[in-house]
Amino acid sequence: MNIAIYGGSFDPPHIGHEAICYKVFDVLDIDKLIVVPTYLNPFKKSYHLMPKQRLELLSILFEDDENILVDDFEIKQNKATPSIETVSYLKSIYKPDNIYLIMGADNLEKLHLWKDFEKLKQLVTFVVITRQGYEVKNDIIRFISIDMDISVSSTSLREELRSEFIPKKILNKVKEIWNKE
Repeated sequence: MNIAIYGGSFDPPHIGHEAICYKVFDVLDIDKLIVVPTYLNPFKKSYHLMPKQRLELLSILFEDDENILVDDFEIKQNKATPSIETVSYLKSIYKPDNIYLIMGADNLEKLHLWKDFEKLKQLVTFVVITRQGYEVKNDIIRFISIDMDISVSSTSLREELRSEFIPKKILNKVKEIWNKE
């Protein structure tokens, strides 16, 4: 069995996240994709949507796809959780032959700062999602590159929620949560 792990803040989940989840099945030889929302990104100090809200939105978004699992491991930790802990946990559960770790190109420049980076390199094959206009600078890992052409970021959506960038399946729920903020 081969798995891919796609972790992130997903704050809020958007159509780019959704597209990545389906695209990886076209590019990688995987049986399952495990989406892992963070409680808090180790390089950030806060979040917009509460961790359980993001978990719920992702669970709704992928509830009809048996090959995409949303895992609450990091949310349950109630703290920023390094990727090495998540990878080790999921490895013990699924006992995969191969693990792919999906990340945005913007994470490459800080990758060497990740906890137990050298050990992580031994456990996973990195998959980097690139987008137009973002130069990929890297000399520390080999990786599989997947090009995505979707111009949206969670950061821009936190500044201005735009409905066209939120998956239709969760749009009403996102609006409901946003209006309570």
